[in-house]
Amino acid sequence: MTMIEAKGVCLRFPNGTKALKDIDLFVKPGDMVYVTGPSGSGKTSLLKLFMGIEYPTSGSLKVLGQTMIQGQTAGIRRLRTIIGPVFQEFKLIDGRTVTENVMLGMRFLNLTQDQLMENAHHALQKVGLEHKAHSLVENLSWGESQRVAIARAVARKPVLILADEPTGNLDKANALNILELLTSFINDQTAVIITTHATHLIDAEKPCKVIRMDQGSLTWERLG
Repeated sequence: MTMIEAKGVCLRFPNGTKALKDIDLFVKPGDMVYVTGPSGSGKTSLLKLFMGIEYPTSGSLKVLGQTMIQGQTAGIRRLRTIIGPVFQEFKLIDGRTVTENVMLGMRFLNLTQDQLMENAHHALQKVGLEHKAHSLVENLSWGESQRVAIARAVARKPVLILADEPTGNLDKANALNILELLTSFINDQTAVIITTHATHLIDAEKPCKVIRMDQGSLTWERLG
């Protein structure tokens, strides 16, 4: 099974800017993929295509078997229930507790209140924040907020995790902890894609694929 199959994918914005050029990419279950490159190189645009926030202007893209084109609203909505996104803007809701914010990430799933609570509890345990379950999110540190965002993404038990610059604004120790946490979710059913400009944090000893974006184009750096 191929989780992501991109062939000749291009993305052009209405103002004429070509954000992505002729992207070929194949991701399988169990893959750990780092997408590197400077700011503005197209890393975030790539993840937005995988989420159905943007659509290719040419080429072919399938995510978990779903063709990513306009007009496939119902299919893409279903697809998003099994993808766990962690974007740079955490989008946590002030005035709500940590648990409530994690549960909100599952609002599109057909789960009972007890199931929502159970999933949220397990996710917070996984990210080491069960002791903050009843804290208001506005009282958290930046790193704790990042972990809530990750818990919210994984609580729905996704088969594909997409993390956009998850180590930004963190010191090296905390950044490494976040990368280790994200890679802990990989198994024979689940793949993780992480965009980062911090290539020095990538553990060369662990199996992974590293690709580089530059001005919207993609080149492989390492397969592992």
